[in-house]
Amino acid sequence: MTKARIHASGSADDTEAAFYEALQNADLEKLMACWADEDEVVCVHPGGARMVGVTAVRSGFEAIFGNGNVQAWPQRVRKVETLTTAVHSVLERVTVNTPQGPRTAYVIATNVYFKTAQGWRMVAHHASPGTPAEVQEISEGAQVLH
Repeated sequence: MTKARIHASGSADDTEAAFYEALQNADLEKLMACWADEDEVVCVHPGGARMVGVTAVRSGFEAIFGNGNVQAWPQRVRKVETLTTAVHSVLERVTVNTPQGPRTAYVIATNVYFKTAQGWRMVAHHASPGTPAEVQEISEGAQVLH
């Protein structure tokens, strides 16, 4: 199995863009190139089991790609980043083909990246079913003192 390359001097944002592009193109090699080569990488798909390790993660995406690509676009990205770690909380807008035509669904995901010798790599992807777009996020507004 040949691992596709991601430019090592890129950012966590570059790795995330490559991950979603690989999902949209059902490109398993490019998708797995986004992941770190660690025994403890973790992936959870909406309603699914926790997959631990590169082999389990790869098998999970192979099963998904057996049904075609995944049209998912990250939106409303919230980031916490340090020199070696990035955590991205994203709202994924997913287009699903149904007998009635394309439908939009939403998934809330957390993507965690570590800066490795090979560049930024994903170490965790945890996705949960979402609700309608207008109620996807609850946050504290700016506090105004009077």
